[in-house]
Amino acid sequence: MDQSVTTRDGSSQTRRAFIATQTAALVATQLPAALAAAEPAPGAPGEKLAKQGGPKAVRSKAGAWVRWDQREKDQMSAAVDQASLFYWQGRGANKQTALFIERFKQVCPREHVVTCSSGTAAVHIAVAAAGIGPGDEVITTPITDIGTITGVLFQQGVPVFADLGAATYNLDLKSVERAITPRTKAIIAVHLAGTPCDLAPLRALADRHQLVLIEDCAQAWGAKYRGQPIGTVGHVACFSLMNSKHIGAGDGGVVASSDPRIGPALLKFADKGNDRMLPGYTWDKTDVLASNYRMSELQAGFGAVQLQRLEALAAKRAALGGLLAAEIAGAPGVILPELHAEDRSTFWFFYFRLRLDRLKCTRAEFAEALRAEGAPCSAGYIPVPVYKLPYFQKHGFFAGRWPIKELGLTTMDYTKVACPEAEAILATGIHCTVNESMNETLIREIGAAVRKVAQHFAA
Repeated sequence: MDQSVTTRDGSSQTRRAFIATQTAALVATQLPAALAAAEPAPGAPGEKLAKQGGPKAVRSKAGAWVRWDQREKDQMSAAVDQASLFYWQGRGANKQTALFIERFKQVCPREHVVTCSSGTAAVHIAVAAAGIGPGDEVITTPITDIGTITGVLFQQGVPVFADLGAATYNLDLKSVERAITPRTKAIIAVHLAGTPCDLAPLRALADRHQLVLIEDCAQAWGAKYRGQPIGTVGHVACFSLMNSKHIGAGDGGVVASSDPRIGPALLKFADKGNDRMLPGYTWDKTDVLASNYRMSELQAGFGAVQLQRLEALAAKRAALGGLLAAEIAGAPGVILPELHAEDRSTFWFFYFRLRLDRLKCTRAEFAEALRAEGAPCSAGYIPVPVYKLPYFQKHGFFAGRWPIKELGLTTMDYTKVACPEAEAILATGIHCTVNESMNETLIREIGAAVRKVAQHFAA
């Protein structure tokens, strides 16, 4: 008898029908043809859990996660041979930043590309270049790193949180639209876990209301939206080179735009207000207050080599994530992540949700059983939505104060904010590690572990 599959709306399909529809996007677009044709094998019914003394489902180990090799070392040697490690390519023989920008444009073809010190800096630069000022509202997601938000606050803007899609974990268009007010100036779309937001309707909404759409691509290197490189639909794109990202330079970031209103301002907001592109540039021509977010030549050179690795590792993560989705399709009480057939997720991690009303366990017990099986999985992602962090609840961002609220420039009260779907996503989610050090065998075993645990706890 064919097993049933729990869909995100709580209805049921047979596993065969589900794989032919919902999972088709992941399988067909993320996997080689040989893997796409394979239907997940059922777990052994009634098999004892590893935590109860049964055999572990996961016996394989990931390989060494090799992030760099002699190529990066050679590039660092070339950088050290330069007379200076200052980033500006107009000064003498400093070549690393220029090389990084050249290679970045092959990944994300934008006219204006500026390197910076972190992904957080990239978002702050984008927000500042977009003209966000005191009391201006910026709509974004409540499930993100705080780096998405800090730039808005430092510009004295007001973060406004919209709810998310139940299985995309990205911004819900209708919720974003409801959040727009006369004070709204921008939307920051975060491509959570490497899965693209539905950008076309977000861009159309932004254009209709004359808003700036900023893409936070920190977790989405190499991802594609409807076949286009991520970062090319919004007005501005922000990337992170923090060590844990798909590619890294220890830390660092990139911000890019082809918008004629925003692109030329990016450099100034990355370099203390300086515009070194001006003929006869001198510091006294500075006309904006900005921080020092410059990247060094060493980081740029390292990142330039990392960019050459990107496509291979992005393709592998996409394939492994798609395979894991296929392997756990049909597991009782499991809701798969949703991905459009023309998109490519690069799975910074793999996240699925549980229908706890259809399981005889808590989310913590499910995750504990998975870990006992040897699966690299854990309960949840961030502990709470951003708006529930203590300094949001206290409105105490600057030495315990929030000047724009004190001055009457906003009536925002974060103690009254609620995004029910986002809260449910965090309360019911399982986080699984996926990276290029893994292989097909290991991913299939992780899938078997999920099926085994789900079948054991099925109500």
